[in-house]
Amino acid sequence: MSTQEGQANIGKVLSFLREWDRGDMRVRNRIASSFVTQNTGKTFYELELEFAQVASLFLARLTTWMRLTYMFGTFLGLQLKAIGIFLSASSHDQYLMEFLEDGGVLTLLDILSQSQSREDDKAEALRLLLTVSNAGRKYKEIVCESHGVKVIADCLALSNRDETKEVASVLLESLSQGNPKYQYQVYKCLIAVMTCSSPKSQQLVLHTLRIVQLKLKTAHHSIVEPLLSALRSLHLEVQDEAIKLILHLKCCDVKSALLTGLVALLRPGKEEMQQHQISKEAELIEMTGSLTAFVQQAAAAKTIRLLAEEDQELSHELLSLGVVQHLLHAMGNREHADAQIQASLALEHFVMSSPAVEDHVERVMGVSLFAAFKNKAETVYTKMDETEAEMLSNQVNMPHVLNGNVLDG
Repeated sequence: MSTQEGQANIGKVLSFLREWDRGDMRVRNRIASSFVTQNTGKTFYELELEFAQVASLFLARLTTWMRLTYMFGTFLGLQLKAIGIFLSASSHDQYLMEFLEDGGVLTLLDILSQSQSREDDKAEALRLLLTVSNAGRKYKEIVCESHGVKVIADCLALSNRDETKEVASVLLESLSQGNPKYQYQVYKCLIAVMTCSSPKSQQLVLHTLRIVQLKLKTAHHSIVEPLLSALRSLHLEVQDEAIKLILHLKCCDVKSALLTGLVALLRPGKEEMQQHQISKEAELIEMTGSLTAFVQQAAAAKTIRLLAEEDQELSHELLSLGVVQHLLHAMGNREHADAQIQASLALEHFVMSSPAVEDHVERVMGVSLFAAFKNKAETVYTKMDETEAEMLSNQVNMPHVLNGNVLDG
């Protein structure tokens, strides 16, 4: 570029900035919209060429405009997109540092915290924070030091739109990677929001938690209770993520607590099974509560089968916990066919892996029912009469079976 062309370009930029400074909201909206249309996807060097090496002056104006007006939300989406062009400009982090120095991260986090912020704007703010996080460890630490992990986790748990939740989950995953100082904080925050009410949020939390857990050598004990509770979900995608996480945790220090908890879920407590006696005015809620207990029973049986099939030592440990007794009890649950099916499939594994278990189960079931079980375990519940189901569901203090030996229970 010649000196004369350079001077002309500088003059053009100064005129552009002057129009911005003197313009009202309508003028700034027009300028910012034009900037987004013409500059999306440009690199740092292209932006510098376009703005005669002073593009930072326009970024500072955009950041200030956003910081002063984001509470009103009028132009927030446009402001975020315009700033995003600078932050995503490749090959350089100058714009990123300038944005952070102007309090950009705190502003983005405050946008996420405001109840009046629109979901579109929250999603865009999360994308900008993701750009910051992906820039490297020092940027991740800045987000975390600004108390960003809790804000983002709350956004994941409470947002009304799937898009916002999905970006929040990706951002939390990013903050957990290459960030040893705050990795555990991300982990604990995810555990804290596991019990959120939205099935989509719960699915994403469990998925992200599993990715984070893969990087950790140990598991925190507080993960056990909400993880087992997730098996109550009526949404299969939530159950699936919970089961995948449990299968990973079989190698962690919470293994024993999880196994004990899973076996206990095969026999729902009386308070769960008799909810209909509590209040006639809450019949629908109580029916749902009973259903979730049965769903949890079925999911626990499925998880037990998968664990036992993957690891012979886990299979032996489950036997020592009286899993056969509890699976037989679940098979007698005529209230929920899936619980019967999953319990039968799980029991089939233990029967096939141990002659002693096979002999014991045959004695309990009787020759006819056991023959149907051996023929096709998943359909044995259809061959079971009321007396047989009652007999199985009332099994108490049956012997535990371990390593092919029948032990006194």
